[in-house]
Amino acid sequence: MAAPSTHSKILILDFGSQYTQVIARRIRECQVYSEIIRFDRPAAEIAALKPNGIILSGGPASVYDKGAPQIDPKIFSFGIPVLGICYGLMLMAHHLGGQVVFTGRREYGPGMLRIRNGSELFEGLGNQLDVWNSHGDEVTALPEGFRVVGSTEGCDFAAVEDRQRKLYGLQFHPEVAHTPRGREILQNFVYHICHCAMDWTMGSFIEEACARVRKQVGDQKVVLGLSGDQLTCIFVNNGLLRAREEEIVQRVFGENFHVRLKYVDASDRFLTLLKDVTDPETKRKLIGNEFIEVFQHATEELLEEDRRNGDRKHGGYKFLAQGTLYPDVIESVSIQGNPAQVIKSHHNVGGLPEKMHFELVEPVRQLFKDEVRQAGLQLGLPKEVVYRQPFPGPGLAVRILGEVTPERLGILREADTIVQSEMEAADWYYKVWQSFAVLLPVQSVGVMGDQRTYENTVVLRIVESQDGMTADWVRLPYELLARISSRISNEVKGVNRVCYDISSKPPSTIEWE
Repeated sequence: MAAPSTHSKILILDFGSQYTQVIARRIRECQVYSEIIRFDRPAAEIAALKPNGIILSGGPASVYDKGAPQIDPKIFSFGIPVLGICYGLMLMAHHLGGQVVFTGRREYGPGMLRIRNGSELFEGLGNQLDVWNSHGDEVTALPEGFRVVGSTEGCDFAAVEDRQRKLYGLQFHPEVAHTPRGREILQNFVYHICHCAMDWTMGSFIEEACARVRKQVGDQKVVLGLSGDQLTCIFVNNGLLRAREEEIVQRVFGENFHVRLKYVDASDRFLTLLKDVTDPETKRKLIGNEFIEVFQHATEELLEEDRRNGDRKHGGYKFLAQGTLYPDVIESVSIQGNPAQVIKSHHNVGGLPEKMHFELVEPVRQLFKDEVRQAGLQLGLPKEVVYRQPFPGPGLAVRILGEVTPERLGILREADTIVQSEMEAADWYYKVWQSFAVLLPVQSVGVMGDQRTYENTVVLRIVESQDGMTADWVRLPYELLARISSRISNEVKGVNRVCYDISSKPPSTIEWE
């Protein structure tokens, strides 16, 4: 996602923090373009990108650890404002002659920042701020030229600066919601210190994304896993869809988009492949590989149709367009090589085969779901498309723990249909991020009609989130929960117990697999 040279730009060097993407969001909320890049990018390359400012993210390592992510220290001499957050501050101190040690006083959780010496970072924020800490190491001696501009009970150097060299450091995390006025700190850095203009909007992103795709694709043909003469949409029914999904998708595309849509029913292929498979990562990999096999076969059929018709002479479908989002990338692979841990592979990120004859086109790869929705609204897409709840690429396979069978798929589809219908009837569907059912490989004793039963357990997973990176369980009205539970137990044959998942993300993920 490149910004034209005329745009203000903040570069974020990622050291593996779970909050890096949150920093990027906070900057974009300022209507300033932000880009996450590798932590070890050479200083000359960083300077060539002409950023207005640089932010060094936090991270789980210690600066003295063997193999700890380091930085090209030349960036500190460019005269470009640099803000180090947590690990970023420690790296700054370490490379510029300060001292970083493990003090034994791990500071995690809320704290009170006492502000002094009039830093531009805290302009208009008063003398005290609630902040959120998460660190074990600590700066104990500042490099020459630095001064303290804020401290907490557990840290004397919680906020520091060298105003002459435009270097700033925070031991706490201003990007998280637990630092209530952290957004204002970042705004002060972006506007007052980096002198950025509010010149990046979703409209400008759409223009730039379209220009990038045109440059990448040229006059070649593109297939999209579910518009223009160059685009053909392929909708693969992998047998793992929700109830009536194949009908709904074809209807929505038929009524709203004037594009060529090829429907492929590959249900039997996928279900045969998943027989006796229980490991979630194996499921994802198998589905991802088979998905591409089906796509490649479908494009061969399309090419043959085109040649028979004689009106679409071309050399084949070279590009596969996907709706990969940033949370998929963060959880599945290290974005541009950062040291973040892989949580799970997504079929459209880490689950694709290494060798395939498509080149990927991923226009929204570095956007969050809510940002994609903003783009969709600007493009005039229908509400049922824009506000549709996220659904995993591997489908119900990752909502069925254990083996995926036609019988278990039938149970889950019925339960999930009830969840969706009740959420919509109660006007809750569009108020939450996701609402769905999960089928566990657990049976328990129950009583129905005075008879003993020994049947399946369904879990309800209903969460609220902004971007899918963090989430909290929704406090649904008891009456609605009771109605969903009662309907599932009474209407879905094979289920006698319904539970409600009250786990947040982290530590849990939204999907169960």
